[in-house]
Amino acid sequence: MSGEQLIRDIGRSGVKASAVGLGTWAIGGWMWGGTDEAQSIAAIQASLDAGVSLIDTAPAYGLGRSEEIVGKAIAGRRDKAVIATKCGLVWHTQKGRHFFDQDGKPVHRYLGRDAIIHEVEQSLRRLGTDYIDLYITHWQDPTTPIAETVAALEELKKAGKIRAIGASNVNRAELEQYIATGALDAIQERFSMIDREIEADLLPLTVPNGVATLSYSSLALGLLSGAIGPDRVFAGDDQRKDNPRFSVANRQKAKDFAQAIGAVAERHDASIAQVVIAWTLAQPGVTFALCGARNATQALDNARAGTLRLSQEDLAVINNAIAAKLANMDG
Repeated sequence: MSGEQLIRDIGRSGVKASAVGLGTWAIGGWMWGGTDEAQSIAAIQASLDAGVSLIDTAPAYGLGRSEEIVGKAIAGRRDKAVIATKCGLVWHTQKGRHFFDQDGKPVHRYLGRDAIIHEVEQSLRRLGTDYIDLYITHWQDPTTPIAETVAALEELKKAGKIRAIGASNVNRAELEQYIATGALDAIQERFSMIDREIEADLLPLTVPNGVATLSYSSLALGLLSGAIGPDRVFAGDDQRKDNPRFSVANRQKAKDFAQAIGAVAERHDASIAQVVIAWTLAQPGVTFALCGARNATQALDNARAGTLRLSQEDLAVINNAIAAKLANMDG
């Protein structure tokens, strides 16, 4: 398996990035059993060296921890990175609506102009840069009109602090409002072989309007990676420990699915995870696939997926296996 990294456009912004992106939620440590900074930096740098330019982070990943680690990793090689980070989950104000507590601090969903102007400066400082390539509203705030939020983002774009505008975790009505502003370049949503809701409600809007889609949880928190079998034990604050999606029965289904597509993986000298990521990128309307990695080995495994091109025959085999092995995965 060889080839160049697949490069795609972030909507109509003029910004291009690798179709495979590195997601850094786990690097923040929170809900993933802690983090190892040296290994995390190695994962980011290995991604960049392998041509994976898209690095996705957020302030909420460890209350700034993930952004700080990304900042250390890209020091001296900022030109190789296309940085996506987010706004709208705040702990410096009580405005908006309470969402969750992290490390004893209440985190609110708030996308008012005052918070966005504050947040972008904090992110720029933590990332050690003077611009963000893609700035995304992390979760939507029903207390602030979308038009106000977008106006603040456009202000940042004019000032050169951000290059493209995105929104995450939107419903169809919210997406319609974002698109109506004419400023939206991308959405970031959960999408995988077992989480395909956006095919019906969001992608029919994004595709004709030139809006890119970044999929997160493309491997369904690792369930589809081929590496989590029925015997796996989750410990500590690992969010998968009590997640019904990770029942023994579901992990057995995932194992059966991996076996069903084994021939495709062998034909391309690829791992199961690489085939799953490549399948994700072959779906109509899905522009980028964000994949988590906590060390250089995992990062390089994900990066190779960006060089994999599946044939129509491969896709047919995979789709048949999805229908036969992954149906009715509750959770």
